[in-house]
Amino acid sequence: MLGLFYCQVVAASLCFASSGVAMKFSDGLTRPLPSVLLGLLVLTGATLQTFAMRHAGLGTTYLIVLGLEAIIAMALGAVFFHESFSLKTLAAVSFVAVGIALLRS
Repeated sequence: MLGLFYCQVVAASLCFASSGVAMKFSDGLTRPLPSVLLGLLVLTGATLQTFAMRHAGLGTTYLIVLGLEAIIAMALGAVFFHESFSLKTLAAVSFVAVGIALLRS
């Protein structure tokens, strides 16, 4: 069951972070395809997170999904939009990753 939980939270995080990319490409919801994709990704992410909550509490599940989403969103921003980040930002992301690991240990 724990393996299923991790698959669901990772998939939910990927959906939510990818919805951020679709949000950026939607140009303020003025472009139809990215706007529809945005909605689908958010709905899918929320559904997966709901399923994950069967195996852990609300707070734990929410924080893990949110933390992973932030890390994935940073990576996607670098890939799709050539965003850069400082050493300070990388340190902060490391703290988020450690916090996620401590939540499930």
